[in-house]
Amino acid sequence: MDRFETLRAFVQVIESGSLTRAADTLGVATSAVSRRLKELEAHLGTQLMQRTTRQLRLTAAGENFHIRAQAILQALEEAEAEAGREARALSGVLRIAAPVSFGTSQLGPILIAFTEANPDLTLDVDFSDRMVDLVAEGHDLAVRIGNLEDSSLIARRITDIRMVVAAAPAFWDKHGRPERPEELEQLPALCYTGTDRQDRWSYTTPDGRPGTMQARVAMRATNGTFLTDAAIAGRGIVMQPSFIVHEAVETGALEPVLCDYAWPRLTIQAVYPQTRHLSARARAFIDFLRSSIGSRPSWEGFLDP
Repeated sequence: MDRFETLRAFVQVIESGSLTRAADTLGVATSAVSRRLKELEAHLGTQLMQRTTRQLRLTAAGENFHIRAQAILQALEEAEAEAGREARALSGVLRIAAPVSFGTSQLGPILIAFTEANPDLTLDVDFSDRMVDLVAEGHDLAVRIGNLEDSSLIARRITDIRMVVAAAPAFWDKHGRPERPEELEQLPALCYTGTDRQDRWSYTTPDGRPGTMQARVAMRATNGTFLTDAAIAGRGIVMQPSFIVHEAVETGALEPVLCDYAWPRLTIQAVYPQTRHLSARARAFIDFLRSSIGSRPSWEGFLDP
């Protein structure tokens, strides 16, 4: 019995929640994972988990062994990283999940630059706006925008993003440029459905007073880039992240308004499971991402006085 491979199989089964998903992640047959677990329990002389057709549940002995097994594998990976530090070369597969609009417009060039700096590394990127289950789907980390709701994840802040209210110049010429947020309530709004309060736009006045306006929804969509295109076409107003609208603003296709008001801020975070040791590949990418974006993202240049 290869004890380290058996430990990896055991920990992966717990993280994945099933033998099949664990086998897919490890790149082996499900029967091989099942055999390793049986050999491990026989070697230890105790049952580590109770298996049914629907779920896996750790026994008391299994919970204790899981904690020790994670620590052993983490120590092994750190020892291997230390031994190979002279080479400074990252290799293997790094699996990342990222939202579509930010991923393709801002993260894409950073990912390409990261692979140029690490040619032996293989990236597996899932661009999706759905909330990816990192453990079940075998991702090393995710780049997410917004508040961290899953307490089982660890987050590292990358930077904050400002929101911008904008519409096409011709739209403002027709409807008038607002001086207060309340004036926006009578205008057609193009709303992103990825938030709980898609039609309630909060803000803070220049003198620090909080407020909320009720948007008149004319269009909803799950993609901010599409809504921005609709705004450029004159279909209404948008409140979108700066990284989506900055090019349209810089070219004059969109005109921001009420810039002296503070609209909500979003946070870009790199998140990963508490149960998974952060690999050297993932740690290097997070550091590269933070340094590439910096404390003042380039896409917010148009908001600087």
